[in-house]
Amino acid sequence: MSRRAADKQPPEADSRPDRPGPRAPWILRRLDQAAAGVLLGAALLAIAGYWVVRGGGSGRMIEIDRAGPRRIEFQVDINAAPWAELTALPGIGETLARRIVESREAEGPFVDHNDLLRVRGIGPKTLNDMKPYLLPLPDARNVAEGGSGGKARSTP
Repeated sequence: MSRRAADKQPPEADSRPDRPGPRAPWILRRLDQAAAGVLLGAALLAIAGYWVVRGGGSGRMIEIDRAGPRRIEFQVDINAAPWAELTALPGIGETLARRIVESREAEGPFVDHNDLLRVRGIGPKTLNDMKPYLLPLPDARNVAEGGSGGKARSTP
């Protein structure tokens, strides 16, 4: 056989059965793998250090349970607010909010905050809890009477 013919022939597969076949090449070389390992280790140490500095070991990282309640400041116009907006008031759920709207539509607007007592389910305590969240109503004496085309009636 010539040299060229020997080069073209495939190697015999059973010539060395105790030796494993060719290995798949690694994606990273050994030096690249070592560099990636060092960087990963440094990142883990940095995260652990941050956790310790921020109080992770003593349980101070998240203080949600220890935070005091915050008061939300808003005011609602009881003569214009829909029932969904009224549910934001303390002690007022969907049913009571719907009753307020029904009372407003049936009996007219509320002249002052104490008129809310006409709604079934609102007592003095509920009214006092709501008052800080209600817009002030105009004084009934300073409001023009309706029914005259929007003009105030004058009395002689």
